[in-house]
Amino acid sequence: MKNQDHRKIAQTLGLWTFSDLVGSGLPLFTPRGTTIRNELFKSLSQMSENYGAELVTIPHIAKRKLYEVSGHAQKFGDELLRVISHFDEFVMKPVNCPHHTQIYAAEPKSYRDLPVRYIESTMQYRDEQPGEIGGLTRVRAITVDDGHIFCTQDQIKQEIYNIAEIIKEFYSQLGMWGNHWVSLSTRDMEHLEKYIGEKNDWEQAENTLQKVSDELKLNAKKCPGEAALYGPKLDYIFTDSLGREWQLATIQIDFAMPKRFELSYVGEDGENHTPVMIHRAILGSYERFLAILLEHFNGWLPAWLAPVQIAVLPISKEYEEMSLKLKDQLKEKGIRVKHFYANESVSKRIRESKVLKIPFLVVIGENERKENTIKIQRNKNGNNEYMGNIADCLNLLSSHILDRKL
Repeated sequence: MKNQDHRKIAQTLGLWTFSDLVGSGLPLFTPRGTTIRNELFKSLSQMSENYGAELVTIPHIAKRKLYEVSGHAQKFGDELLRVISHFDEFVMKPVNCPHHTQIYAAEPKSYRDLPVRYIESTMQYRDEQPGEIGGLTRVRAITVDDGHIFCTQDQIKQEIYNIAEIIKEFYSQLGMWGNHWVSLSTRDMEHLEKYIGEKNDWEQAENTLQKVSDELKLNAKKCPGEAALYGPKLDYIFTDSLGREWQLATIQIDFAMPKRFELSYVGEDGENHTPVMIHRAILGSYERFLAILLEHFNGWLPAWLAPVQIAVLPISKEYEEMSLKLKDQLKEKGIRVKHFYANESVSKRIRESKVLKIPFLVVIGENERKENTIKIQRNKNGNNEYMGNIADCLNLLSSHILDRKL
């Protein structure tokens, strides 16, 4: 367990750093760490766009009034980070959904325009107490995989089905699907003052999520008191390789915020109606998710996520010409490669590639040069994955990565 601490793994792999000059709880991601984040973002974006989602971009600050209308100012209280300009007072955004309501409100909508689906991976900020900050699991700058859908009541169930499919697809490619259970997070009926919105809307939302759970056979366990500020939710709780449970993906129905912001669309009857807002996150916070992934895989990330995907080692300087040519061929395929020059023993260089948790390894020697072939090995266990003609092996490796295989 100690050896699988994400902080230790990240230091070995060189994924992020912290600076006293920048501040605690504000991670600085290196090129390698950023590569992992970008690959996660690309995966989520592609899956979401297949279901009609569109990328949006919002600023990192807003007037406090925005969060007073949404109800978040009261919820977060002292956790709001204030920004004072010469002309106005702002707060660093603690959530993204209120900004997205304003993009929706910018242009008139009719029922023909709905559903509207916005997605964005962007930072939000909380003024966490210094003693509670640690590694990437508790930070002040949180990059959230966020999505908000504005739809009619008749469209709610189909949109939730779509999100559930994205969640299944995303976690299947990580080998985590099936090691999970689902929570139906509802209100704490003894403390209704903690929530916004109308009683009838809450009941409709909770009933809808129960029906979705039944129809998709999610077997959601009812968890009173775990609802969001504005509505109930389906939370997906995954078990990692260390046996720990993490709440990661979530689907939330919100009748309240569209009403508070007076959002509308013109219905088929020519009258104004209020849309329903569905909040969704697939991996949640990138920082927390990355910490979980590193510990789950003990740093041996799937090749599609790994900062360096393959190591190339010539046995001696005599074979560097071929190994450097192979490096260039790999780069042309879009494969992230590190070349280990023959300035140390082969065993030491292989050991270094294992320390860096590089998924694949190719060693170039006399047989490879003579036959013009290669063996692509799994670096973790030394098993041969692809063998033979160079072009064929590179095509197979490229497909392995593009298909996001484990």
